[in-house]
Amino acid sequence: MGSDPVRRRPTRQAHDSPGSSGSPDAGPGRVPELLVLVCSVAAAAVAVVQPLVLGRTLDLLLHDGAAGPWLVASAALLVGEILLDGLTALLTGRCTADWTASIRSRALRGLLHAVPDLARPHSPGDVATRLTLNASDAGAAPAARAALAASLLTPAGALVALAVVDMWVAVCVLAGLPLLALVLRAFARDTGTSVGAYQRVQSDIASRLLETMEGAETIAAAGTAARERQRVLGPLTELGTLGTRMWTLHGRALATGGVLVPLLTVAATAVGGLRLGAGALSVGELLAVCRYAQLAAGFGGAATLVGALVRGRTARERTAALERLPALSYGTRTLPPAGPGALELRGVRVVRDGTEVLRADHVVVPGGLTAAVVGRSGAGKSVLAAVAGRLIDPDQGHVLLDGTPLELLTRSCLRAEVGFAFARPVLGDRTVAEAVAAGPRTVSPHQVRAALRLADAEGFVRRLPRAYDTRLADTPLSGGEYQRLGLARAFAHAGRLLVMDDATSSLDTATEHAVEQAQRRSPRGATRLVVAHRPSVAARADLVIWLDDGRVRAVGSHRRLWEEAAYRAVFGTRESGAGPVSAEDSLDGSVDGGADGSACGDRHDRSGFPREEARP
Repeated sequence: MGSDPVRRRPTRQAHDSPGSSGSPDAGPGRVPELLVLVCSVAAAAVAVVQPLVLGRTLDLLLHDGAAGPWLVASAALLVGEILLDGLTALLTGRCTADWTASIRSRALRGLLHAVPDLARPHSPGDVATRLTLNASDAGAAPAARAALAASLLTPAGALVALAVVDMWVAVCVLAGLPLLALVLRAFARDTGTSVGAYQRVQSDIASRLLETMEGAETIAAAGTAARERQRVLGPLTELGTLGTRMWTLHGRALATGGVLVPLLTVAATAVGGLRLGAGALSVGELLAVCRYAQLAAGFGGAATLVGALVRGRTARERTAALERLPALSYGTRTLPPAGPGALELRGVRVVRDGTEVLRADHVVVPGGLTAAVVGRSGAGKSVLAAVAGRLIDPDQGHVLLDGTPLELLTRSCLRAEVGFAFARPVLGDRTVAEAVAAGPRTVSPHQVRAALRLADAEGFVRRLPRAYDTRLADTPLSGGEYQRLGLARAFAHAGRLLVMDDATSSLDTATEHAVEQAQRRSPRGATRLVVAHRPSVAARADLVIWLDDGRVRAVGSHRRLWEEAAYRAVFGTRESGAGPVSAEDSLDGSVDGGADGSACGDRHDRSGFPREEARP
C-alpha cells in the first residue's frame, strides 16, 4: 500500500439522556413520566378543591339540611381522589419498570460494545451492582420527579385556597413554610454525598463476594475461609456508618416536618377558631381552613421523594459510566472474496499506563498457515492476539488482513472473517446445539455436528441427557468440555482468521492432539494464530512468533528457534537439538508438524464445510 490509511480510534458510543427521543436506545421517553405527572396533578387538584366543597356542603346542611348538588360533588371528589391515587400508583410502577429495563439494557449494551481493556477496570461485582441496585434506583427517578412536582403543587394550591377563604390564617401558615424549605434543602444536599459513598461501598462488597465465590475451592483448600470472610465483610463497618448517616438525615427531616406540620395546623386552627368566634368564618369554612393548613404544610412530606430523587440521580451517574465506555469504531469496507487470510502486523505499538507492552514492527503470517505465539508469562501473547483480531486497536501501526486494515472493515465483515476461541468461553444457558450455532453466520445442524467432531466433543455431547438439545445450565461440564464446545463454536463460524488465545489450556495432551489432527483432515484453508504454552503445539505450527518482554524477538520455525537457549527456556528446558521428544510430541511422531495443521475452511463456503455438506 502506498500510504497508511486513516486511523480510526476508539470512540465513545452515542447514548441518549433519559427522556430523549428519536433513537431506539432513547428509552421510554417522557410519556410515562408525563402520565404520572398528569395523574398526580389531577389528584392534587382534587385534594385542593375537596375541602372547599366539603365545607360548603357542611354549611348548607347546618343551615337548612339540604346540600343538594354539593353533597353529590363531595362524594364524587372523594371517589375521584381514590381512583386517581390508584391510577397514579399503577402508572408509577409501569414508569419505573420501563425506565429500569431501559437503563439496564443501555448500560449492558455499552459494556458489551466497549473495548475490552477499557471495560476491565469494572469488576464483575461492580458491574452487577450497577446493573441491579443502581439501575433500580435510577429507574425510579423519573416517577419520583413527577411525584415531587405534584407534591409541591398540592401545598401551593392549598395556600392559595387558604388565602381565598381567610387571609389571616394563610399568613399564619405562610410564616412557618420557610423553615420547612430550609430543612428540605439541607436534606437534599447532605443526602447526595452520603448516597454516592454508600453505593460505592456496596459495589466494593459485591466485588469481593464474587471473587470469593469464584475462588471457593482455593479458599477451602488453603484453609483461609475465616480470613476471606473478614476481607469480604471488612467494608460493612463503613457501609453501616454511611447507612446510619443516611437514615439519620432522613429521620431528622421527617421528624422536623412531623413537628412543624402539627404546630402549623394547631396555629391555623387557633386563628381560625378566633375568626369563627368573631363571625368572620362559618363552621364549614373552619373545616376547610384546618384541612388547607394540613395540605399547605405538606412541603415537609416531600423529604421521601427528594431522597428517592437524589439516590436515583447518583445511581444514574454510575450506570451511565458503563454506557459511555469507549467502543471501537468501524469502517465501510469489506474484504475481497476468496482471500487466503494473510495477516500482517505493521509498526504495531500498544502502550498501557505509559509502558509499551507490545511492539511488532513487521510480522507476516501467510494465508492458510498456523502461527504459534510463544513467550514467557507477561510477554504480551494475549495482547498480540487481541490486536490481531481487533478486540483492541494498537496505539500506533496497523493490522492488515489480506491487505486491508482491520479498522476500515465493517463490523459484520470483521466478526464474520475473524473468529476467536478463548480459554474460558461464555456459552450462556442455551442448548448445546444453540451455543455452537450462535455467531455471525447461519449454521445448519449438520455443520454444528461437524464442528463438534472437529473439537472432539461429539462423543461426550451424545452422552448428555438430551444430547445436542441438552441445556448447558442443567448439565455440569468440566473445564475441558466447555473449552471443546467453545472450539466447536469457533470452528463452525471460522472465516479467514481464527485466533486461539489459550483455547486448549484445559485439554489433556491426547485430546489436544486429537483436535489438531481433526483440523488437519478438515477441508479448510483459514489462517490460525495460536497462543501456545506447550512445545508440541509450537512444533506442529508452520511458524512461531516469539515474544520477549512485549517485543517480537523472532519469527521462524520451531526447529530453527529451538537452537537458541533463550527460546528453549520459554518452555522450561535448555536442552539442545531439534526439540524435546516427549510424550506430547511423540503422539504424532514428529516435532515439525504439518504445513496444513490449521482450522480452516474452503474458499467456497466460509463456514468451513463443503457446500454439499452444509445443506440441512
